[in-house]
Amino acid sequence: MIRVLIVDDQALMRAGFRALLDAEEGIEVVAEAGDGQQGVELARRHVPDVVLLDVQMPVLDGIGATRLIAADPRLAGVHVVILTNYGLDEYVFDALRAGASGFLLKDIEPADLVQAIHVARRGDALLSPAITRRLIGEFVSRPPDATHAAGLEALTNREREVLALVARGLANDEIAGRMVISPLTAKTHVSRAMTKLGARDRAQLVVYAYESGLITPKGSPQRPSWPAPAPPAP
Repeated sequence: MIRVLIVDDQALMRAGFRALLDAEEGIEVVAEAGDGQQGVELARRHVPDVVLLDVQMPVLDGIGATRLIAADPRLAGVHVVILTNYGLDEYVFDALRAGASGFLLKDIEPADLVQAIHVARRGDALLSPAITRRLIGEFVSRPPDATHAAGLEALTNREREVLALVARGLANDEIAGRMVISPLTAKTHVSRAMTKLGARDRAQLVVYAYESGLITPKGSPQRPSWPAPAPPAP
C-alpha cells in the first residue's frame, strides 16, 4: 500500500486528487493539508511514502516545505512530488535542489498521476517532458559546478557509468542490459552512488550528473518521461 499526503491550498484540488487516488487499489491518502507548514507537520505524524505538494501556498510554500521534509532524518523515505500550474518557471530548479523527487503539472492525466505515484515511491526521477526540456536547457547555459565535479572522484568508474545512465533516464533493468550486469548489481551501484554523493533519490542523481559536467546536455534524455513501474526487487 502506497501512503500519500496531499498538500494544496485549494480545497477543490485536494478533493479531486483524493477522489482519484482513493479509487486506486494499492494507494491510500492518509491526510491532506492546506498549507506547507501543516503539510510538514502531517508528514512527520504520518510518515507517508509520497507527498503531493503544491508550490504556491500560504504560511510556508512548497519549496520551504520540501527543504524541511528532506532535512528531517525521520522522513528519509518520504518522496516529495511538486505540483504546479506553471511548468516553465524558476520553481523547477529550486524544487529539485530542495530535495523533491519530481515536478509535475496539475493538468496531468489521471492515469499518469497514478503512475507517477508508483514511480516516486520507487525513488525514480520523475520529470514531465516539458520540465525535462527546461531542465536540460538550463544546464546547457551553465558551466560545470566545481564542487560537484570534485565529488565525482569518490565514485568508481563503474558508479560513474551508472550515474551517467541514470541521468539519461534509464531504469535499473535498462542499465543492467546496457552494462551487461544483473539488475540487482545495477541497483547496488545506484545505491552506492547515492550514498557517496549524499543524494536523496534518483532525481538528485540526475541534477548532480548535469551540474558536475559528467553529462553534457545535447538534447532530451533518452526517456524524458517517467519509466513504467517495475516489479519489486527480489
